[in-house]
Amino acid sequence: MPELPEVETVRRGLAPVMEGRVILRADVNRPDLRWPLPIGMASRLTGHRVLSLRRRSKYILADLSSGESLLIHLGMSGRMLVSGRVVGQFHSGHPAVQKHDHVVLHMEGGARVTFNDARRFGAMDLMPTADAAAHPLLASLGPEPLGNGFDEIHLLAALHGRRTPIKSALLDQHLVAGLGNIYVCETLFRAGISPRRLAGQINARRAAGLVPVIRQVLAEAIEAGGSSLRDYRHTDGELGYFQHRFQVYDREGAHCLKPGCTGTVARIVQSGRSSYYCPRCQR
Repeated sequence: MPELPEVETVRRGLAPVMEGRVILRADVNRPDLRWPLPIGMASRLTGHRVLSLRRRSKYILADLSSGESLLIHLGMSGRMLVSGRVVGQFHSGHPAVQKHDHVVLHMEGGARVTFNDARRFGAMDLMPTADAAAHPLLASLGPEPLGNGFDEIHLLAALHGRRTPIKSALLDQHLVAGLGNIYVCETLFRAGISPRRLAGQINARRAAGLVPVIRQVLAEAIEAGGSSLRDYRHTDGELGYFQHRFQVYDREGAHCLKPGCTGTVARIVQSGRSSYYCPRCQR
């Protein structure tokens, strides 16, 4: 499932063709995705301007001139694809509508934004912009890891007394929003912390050190356009490249890349998810 860097990359790809532009027509080609789509969705989108495009955790929010916001969740296989983009003097055409093109937004300026989702695990919803933070999918989310609300004081307090492994704690969206399996594995490797260590055993110094590492890993992943392992693509269909920088994720049996370490990357399963780490240098 796309994590924060992938969703942020998609948001940045959509912004030039959506922000400040009117949705001239919305085509809604089926009644549901993971859940039923909003009643009258096409008419509620058509004719309204996208005032801003923002991200909250793994969700994209398009704030509209109607006073509503469109919530977009990519799920496991969802893609937001842009066609008809004008680059310099060149204008790319629109491909034929495909079987899994479930929602199509025809934007002012000639671009077309298509939500394609073969497995339909994604979701879309509409809610009043003023109440967006109270939406059931957003209300209980923790602070953004790249925002001011996430710091060593928050993290240390959130970890205090927790008897779950640190890997599971960092995946808890109530503790910090947007982190997923890939980037938690990479963060713990760089911080030298075993995914097996109990969250409540992380001392203040190591907890404080986790915050900048989390931010560094996410910033590098965003710069690289995220990680493409299966379905994820940019809005122009291109792949992300951070998977070429993985230091532990999906490297089971490979030599540890930390200078001076002679360990081998191992894989264990925690809460049904694979954790990759070096047992020698992560403690």
